Amino acid sequence: MPAPSLVAQTTYAELLERTANAAFQEAFADNGSFTAKSINGRKYWYFQTGTGAERSQRYVGPETPELLERIAHHKEVREDERERRALVSTLVRSFNFPRPISEIGDVIAALAKAGVFRLRGVLVGTIVYQTYAAMLGVRLSAGSLQTGDVDIAQFKNVSVAVEDSTPPVLEVLKEVDKSFRAVPHVSDGRRVTSYAAKGGFRVDFLTPHEGKETARPQKLPALNTDAQPLRFLDFLIRDPEPAIILHGAGVYVHVPAPARYAVHKLIISRRRPEGFAKRDKDLQQSEALLAALAEKRPHELKSAWQEAHDRGPKWRQLMLEGLALLSASVRDAVLKTIGAPRSIIPGIDLSFDNPPARYDFSRDVVTFQGQALGGAVNCAVSREALDDHFGAGDLGQEGRLEAFHQNRGRIEQIARAKYLSAPVEEPAAVLVKTSGVDDFANRVSTGKPASAVPQKRRPAKSKPK
Repeated sequence: MPAPSLVAQTTYAELLERTANAAFQEAFADNGSFTAKSINGRKYWYFQTGTGAERSQRYVGPETPELLERIAHHKEVREDERERRALVSTLVRSFNFPRPISEIGDVIAALAKAGVFRLRGVLVGTIVYQTYAAMLGVRLSAGSLQTGDVDIAQFKNVSVAVEDSTPPVLEVLKEVDKSFRAVPHVSDGRRVTSYAAKGGFRVDFLTPHEGKETARPQKLPALNTDAQPLRFLDFLIRDPEPAIILHGAGVYVHVPAPARYAVHKLIISRRRPEGFAKRDKDLQQSEALLAALAEKRPHELKSAWQEAHDRGPKWRQLMLEGLALLSASVRDAVLKTIGAPRSIIPGIDLSFDNPPARYDFSRDVVTFQGQALGGAVNCAVSREALDDHFGAGDLGQEGRLEAFHQNRGRIEQIARAKYLSAPVEEPAAVLVKTSGVDDFANRVSTGKPASAVPQKRRPAKSKPK
């Protein structure tokens, strides 16, 4: 389907700003004042009400230009719920962006009103994947959007540091659905990290499993609940982004940066058992996001990939194993974005089974096909390369095809060397140019392995041959 128009993205941006202002206005009444504290060299803002023994402070957030602007105009904001509902309706009905089922939307709205996201909780899971459609202006497959759970994550040290808290989670959830109950943790029945309602709907709380801490539940004082520690979660929820749940008048939340979400899904997919349905869903979500990010946010994708890559050999192994399972076009788009050769992909190779070759007049090349990881690779050798290195001279179409056939084995070896070791030029394709024949032919003759580390691109020539 065609990508949503610029109008859709502009509408989403307007809704995001309005909903953020509305959430801020609702969280802090007018009969108080904002005050700042410096902690470890960084300034944090609080909202203070009352005096003397009745004085209390509520956490607002770390100082940013956006927060200072919101504080400055706090009393100027007016209720515009009707307009926000209209914007949500436009995004859902006119541009087909996904919205959660009403039960999930109501629960997230209640958690937001209670202060979960103001206190730096981060929404994670498939419900987050839904928000990326409007955020990035892309279509996402319906099969990867379905979910029946809500997952909230928070760093334990952040939860302690904010010095503020929500009401008890179960109280908040029962305001939405009285069937909600606390689910005792399997390893410690005194702790609660999950809450369930009739029909199997669950709300789970998570926190990063870091250092030598055990996997036992950890207390999140700011959210008034326990949370289940998980590996790799710290990467996912670091530096989250604001987003809108398209429910009601819009619900302002914090979600993982889409590049982190995409890379995290690659990693998690490799830790699930083969044949497990969530494994396929992880890969589908990662593939859709990686394709969009390579086009729309390449610098963010490269940065997130590099951070995960630098975390150690286990991380690299899981990322690359996941990448190998994606379509060739998306896999190569990612490699092109991060500046890495295909040779870093486990088990990749380019093979040939004597497929037919033909002369393509529109490109002035001889085309032939190879196979890599079960997918087709469109290979070609330029006319200039045939003339300069394979004796085609000034021969016509038939002569160049004959020169190709006479040197086919050598050309295929050169194509393979370039496909594996050179920076990706075009997804699922490789072109042998005259300028690179000697270099890649030398790699073939010396048996030099293709590089397994990212390569810096050479300066582009004015006219590729």
